[in-house]
Amino acid sequence: MAVGIFDSGLGGLTVLRAIERRLPDLPLVYYGDNAHAPYGVRDADDIYQLTCKGVARLFDEGCDLVILACNTASAAALRRMQEEWVPADKRVLGVFVPLIEALTERKWGDRSPPREVAVKHVALFATPATVASRAFQRELAFRAIGVDVEAQPCGGVVDAIEMGDMILAEALVRSHVESLLRRMPNPDAAVLGCTHYPIVEDVFRDALGPDVRVFSQPTIVAESLADYLHRHPGLIGTGRERRFLTTGEPRAVSNKATLFMRRPVPFEQA
Repeated sequence: MAVGIFDSGLGGLTVLRAIERRLPDLPLVYYGDNAHAPYGVRDADDIYQLTCKGVARLFDEGCDLVILACNTASAAALRRMQEEWVPADKRVLGVFVPLIEALTERKWGDRSPPREVAVKHVALFATPATVASRAFQRELAFRAIGVDVEAQPCGGVVDAIEMGDMILAEALVRSHVESLLRRMPNPDAAVLGCTHYPIVEDVFRDALGPDVRVFSQPTIVAESLADYLHRHPGLIGTGRERRFLTTGEPRAVSNKATLFMRRPVPFEQA
């Protein structure tokens, strides 16, 4: 048994790396749907079908728990999957809720009514599909009141990262930050609502300035997973196996992943 990590491409590797550091003995199977990336420009039904297919593959690999390390899939598909599709003996978790709990300083499982929090003005950077879903605002409203969210769809950033064109990625990030700051000049916090964005987190931080607190998902999700597995030890597998599956061309994906992770990452055909 292992924990599955699903992403539309390579961004979920940022989450996998944080989980490895936090839970070094946890067996993991990663699935990247590189053949269909990016998800951020697809419609909700398409995202749902592709996500279900990938998660089913991870179930076949013996993963009883799967993390959707893809904000677009978490926003557009997770709730429908949990209501209509996920078997009773499996668990599929997203990456939005741990992020929002960190932003609102609420502990895992806190079911108290929404309340005022310290953060009042939040800049959300995400893919067009994530922004269109309004999933972040919906989940935030369950936990906090009086928070103004300004969302910026960051078209092109994921594509540039997947292509390895970091010069283009940096230029796009700075353009998107400038666009948001014209509408919200003084955010208290910024949320990087895509697991690709930690790869260019330093660019976001520089463009936003030192007074904006930046929330990035990998470490937050890893801590949340450690807490979840502590409360559900039956979902923890044995051994330290790591497997990497892709719908893309394994050698090409492995080469790109190796650059991101700074170590060999041998992908297999999914």
